[in-house]
Amino acid sequence: MLPSNTILGVCLISQLCVGVTGNSLLFILYIYTFFFKPHFKKLIDSISMHLTIVNVLMIIFMLISHIMSFFGVPKFLDDAGCRTVLFISRVTRGMSISTTSILSTFQIITITPSNSRWVWHKPKLSKLTLSSLLCSWLINLLIYTYMVPMVIAKTNSTHFGNGYLDPYSQNKHFGNQNSGSFLSIILIYDLFYVSIMMWTSLHMVTVLYTHRKRVQHLHSTSLSSQPSPGGRATHSILLMVSCFVFFYWLNNFITLSGFYVQVKIPNWDGINAILATCYPSICPFLLMKNNKLVLQFTSSFSERRMACFQSALRG
Repeated sequence: MLPSNTILGVCLISQLCVGVTGNSLLFILYIYTFFFKPHFKKLIDSISMHLTIVNVLMIIFMLISHIMSFFGVPKFLDDAGCRTVLFISRVTRGMSISTTSILSTFQIITITPSNSRWVWHKPKLSKLTLSSLLCSWLINLLIYTYMVPMVIAKTNSTHFGNGYLDPYSQNKHFGNQNSGSFLSIILIYDLFYVSIMMWTSLHMVTVLYTHRKRVQHLHSTSLSSQPSPGGRATHSILLMVSCFVFFYWLNNFITLSGFYVQVKIPNWDGINAILATCYPSICPFLLMKNNKLVLQFTSSFSERRMACFQSALRG
């Protein structure tokens, strides 16, 4: 049986490869669409492209120290390195949450019926999206600028204590009133965006379900039984929301327990890093499901495979 450290190391490296590859492929797909398929280009693609960049940075900076620790690299980060890794990983985590929330808000405004009270936002979507992303960046930068001076490099590799801790970094002081207020601010920020994302996603599912019922009423049973783009979008949205909520709360539970529990469980931080990067690793594959280029490619591939199979039978 493989030791737990080896299993954890394989999982960390696999998570890094899958997450970076998936987001990079999706980013390249958007770049290709922008330059070579402009008729497929949509405003929502710019939000998704921003999300892929944030996801790649988050995955790399959250996993790099744990992977280096797995390979036994001593003193991989000094004080400046610890603060840089912490700052980028936490800011991109916050931006992943807010960008997902903005993406779901954009979608519900886009598909909202003409008699909805949200329809007046449609002409302003471009400006609202840009201002929301800029505001999110500003808030995240301000929040985590406060946290950076609290982290230093480990002087003792066997040190355990409460507060922020990873293989190469530790918290200088934790447990005072300022630290409690800081955690409250982060929690309020996260809950605000998570609540918006969940509400808009559930509302979007309701709109698509109502539309599907209307189509079933207007068309014959044979036509309505065919899978529609709205049905595929509903399925993708439910998967994204379910994955996000599950991994978000599980990661938060482990993170908060790490702040206050004196006795640390072996590999606890590595497991938490994997859970924290599960959503950004899965996210690009969920977004690819409804991409027109991907659908065209899979349809063309299926047709060519069927043609080859039929020609082989004739031969």
